[in-house]
Amino acid sequence: MIKVNPHFAKKLQKFGAKTVSQCFSCGTCTAVCSLATDEQQFPRKFMRYVQLGLEDKIKHSVEPWLCYYCGDCQKNCPRKADPGELMMALRRYLTSVYDWTGLSRKLYTSMAWKVLSVGLLFFATLAVVYSFSGEMVTERVELETFAPAHIVHPVGYVFGAVLAFLLLSNVYRMYRLVMGPYAAGIPLSVYIQELGTLIVHFATQARMRLCTNKSRWLRHFLIMSGYFVAFMLVNIDVVTRWSLTNEPPMWWHPGKLLWSYASIAMLYATTEAIIGRLSKKEPIHQYSHSTDWMFLILLWFTVFTGLLMRIFMELGMPLPTYHTFALHLAFTVPLLGLEVPFTKWSHLAYRPFALYFLRLRERALEMQRSKGEISQVGVSG
Repeated sequence: MIKVNPHFAKKLQKFGAKTVSQCFSCGTCTAVCSLATDEQQFPRKFMRYVQLGLEDKIKHSVEPWLCYYCGDCQKNCPRKADPGELMMALRRYLTSVYDWTGLSRKLYTSMAWKVLSVGLLFFATLAVVYSFSGEMVTERVELETFAPAHIVHPVGYVFGAVLAFLLLSNVYRMYRLVMGPYAAGIPLSVYIQELGTLIVHFATQARMRLCTNKSRWLRHFLIMSGYFVAFMLVNIDVVTRWSLTNEPPMWWHPGKLLWSYASIAMLYATTEAIIGRLSKKEPIHQYSHSTDWMFLILLWFTVFTGLLMRIFMELGMPLPTYHTFALHLAFTVPLLGLEVPFTKWSHLAYRPFALYFLRLRERALEMQRSKGEISQVGVSG
C-alpha cells in the first residue's frame, strides 16, 4: 500500500524546494538530463512524487543521489519550476532521514540551530585550546610547546572516531532504506566484488563528467582531492610529527608541498563557489540554502587560517602562529563536526554509496533472473 503525505511538499520547502508546484510534468527536465536513464529517471518523476506526497517512495529511492545538478534542467524548464533545486532539496531531506540523531533536520530547517551550533563549537574549541595550551614561547616559533602533540593527536583521533561512527551509522540506515528486500539474497562475495564501484566514484566523482558543464567536475575534484590529501597528511603527521613540531622541515619537504596543494586547491574552489553564489550567473548558484553558505564559509576560513598559520611559521612570527593555529582549530571543529555527518560534506559519502547500492541491486536482479531461467530449464527438462 502506498502512503500519501499531503503536507510533504510544504515540509520540503524548508529544505529548499519552493517552486515544485509550478511543474506541470512536461518531462523536458528528464529529456535534457545527461545523467538520467530509462532505469533511473529524474527529475520529472520526483517532481511528481513531491506533488503527490509520496514520501515513502522518496525515502527508498537512490535517484536523488545520481543527480549532480548540472543545471540543464534548470535552463530548459518552461515553467521555471527549478527541478535541479528540487533534487538538491531532496538530498538535504534524505540526509535528515538517514541521520538517527535528528540534528541534521534541525540544521537544515532552523537558522537558530545553525548559528548556535557553529558558535558553540567555535568558542568551545577556543576555550579548550587556550585552557590546555602550553607556554607561548616568544623568542622563536615553538608550536608543539603551545599545542603539545601528545594532547592534540589523541583528541583528534577521538573526534575522528566519533565522526566516523556517526557518518557510517547513517550510511547503514541509508543502506536499509535503499536496499530493502534486495539485501536478503546478496552473498558477501558480491559486496566485496562491487567495492570498486564505491572506491572509484568516491575518489573521482566520475559521473559528474557526464554533465555538459565540464568545469564543475574540475572544481569539485579540487575540493575533493584537497580534502583527501589534507586528511591523509593529518594521519601521517600523527606518526611522523613532521608538522606539529618545534623543528619544522624545509619548504621542499613532500608533506609541505602536499599541504600547499591541498590549501590552494580548496581555497581556489571555495572562493570561486562563493563568487558564483554571489553573482548567481549559473543555474546551480541562483538559489543558495543557508547550509550551503555555512559549508562554504567554514571551509574557506578553515583553509585560509591553516595557510596563514604556515606563512607565520615560515616567517618566524611566534604569537601570530599560535593564535592563528587556535583559530584554525576553532573553524575546523564545526566544519568537520557538523558538515561531515549531518549536512553538506556528508554528500561525499552518500553519493558513492548510492552508486554502490544501486550496483548491488542490479546484481541482485541479475541473480534472480538467472535463478528463474534455471528453474524454467529444470521444469521443461
